[in-house]
Amino acid sequence: MNQKVSNSYIIILGLMLFSLFFGAGNLIFPIMMGQEAGINVWEATAGFVITGVGLPLLAVIALGYSGKSDLQSLASRVHPMFGLIFSIVLYLAIGPLFAIPRAGSVSFEIGIRPLLPESWSTMGLFVFSIFFFGVAASFSLNSSKIVDIVGKYLTPIKITFILLLIVVAIFNPLGSFQEPIERYTENSFFNGFSEGYLTMDVLAAFVFGIIVINALRSKGVESGKVIMVSTMKAGLIAAVLLAFFYSAMAYMGASSVAELGILNNGGSVLSGIANVYFGSFGGIILSGVMIVACLTTSVGLISSCATYFNETFPKISYRSYVIIFAVFSAAVANFGLSQLIAISVPVLTAIYPLAIVLLILTFFHNAINGKKEVYQMSMLFTFIVSVFDGLNAAGFGVKPVDQLFTSILPLYEVGLGWILPAFIGVILGIIIGLFKRGSKKKEEEQFI
Repeated sequence: MNQKVSNSYIIILGLMLFSLFFGAGNLIFPIMMGQEAGINVWEATAGFVITGVGLPLLAVIALGYSGKSDLQSLASRVHPMFGLIFSIVLYLAIGPLFAIPRAGSVSFEIGIRPLLPESWSTMGLFVFSIFFFGVAASFSLNSSKIVDIVGKYLTPIKITFILLLIVVAIFNPLGSFQEPIERYTENSFFNGFSEGYLTMDVLAAFVFGIIVINALRSKGVESGKVIMVSTMKAGLIAAVLLAFFYSAMAYMGASSVAELGILNNGGSVLSGIANVYFGSFGGIILSGVMIVACLTTSVGLISSCATYFNETFPKISYRSYVIIFAVFSAAVANFGLSQLIAISVPVLTAIYPLAIVLLILTFFHNAINGKKEVYQMSMLFTFIVSVFDGLNAAGFGVKPVDQLFTSILPLYEVGLGWILPAFIGVILGIIIGLFKRGSKKKEEEQFI
């Protein structure tokens, strides 16, 4: 059995991983953040890169380090039922409920809609959704070829499109950085950190990392050490590319305000920049960028979701799941981009901290002797805070609870109030574990 992985294949895996990550939200959110952050763009970008690059990289490495072959096994360290529920919620969130439909909506709104008369928008979205998700489903049905399709062909096309915009923007900036909007005048770093949630990259990393591990195993690699090292190398390639493109997109957004003003969303900013530099030809370039970027992400997500649900509920075939998710995503995409984002923000705010805590505990699994009490208490305390964060994001905040948390939890006002409770949960879990161990030992001594 060959345990050696060639550098060329690792590069292909790294490019595939980057392409799977770099989809719809990864284009529109950093450039919008750049517009809003203005002169504080680099501080905000640092926070964004942590959640958009650093944490996803850790999640990919954590999968290789844990030796687990799927997210559910990893999350079951908390409790088997938690592992099942958390996995289903995560796959649905990054799949047919939010991320996949968003990819179709964004690619239409930015890539196609500007080229159509306003009266054709509704019918245009309907027709485009059928075409877009039909192609995505076709690629996904050839899951064994996903590395070659995405890594070898679609990624170079996408990188070429985006680099063209970036190079022109760097050498011929639209203007100087302007003053930030109100929420970026202070706490720019933490606002950038929270903005990174919207990319869903940490959630997606638990899924995309499995694709990398399975791709390595398909080449005959079974050594845990080789898988971990190879996964880390591929993850670093993707991380470097993501950090560069996020920073470049944020720079483009910040330098565009003098020319375009602060616009409503990142899609409008991208369209405006492309039109300024390339005129009507800019629309064609941008169309290619958005469609290819969103298509590659959709292929990875549909394939991953179909694989998971087929393994968990095998009465329905992989092929059927692909078709179900593609058709459902096409239908949801027709609700519109604004509605999808509005619904996804509260859910992501609630579940993102859980994913972060889970991946951090994975690296300390041996240090805490794998105690379930540590996993359970830290996740419970994290969820208590994050669920109220989610309610606030949805506009259903409980004022007394919000006031209490603001007064006792550091960083609660910037969406990071869950950090201290998570740490307290770890300490409490260790104490409970030691107490149970002591009680068990005492019972054994009495029995003897």
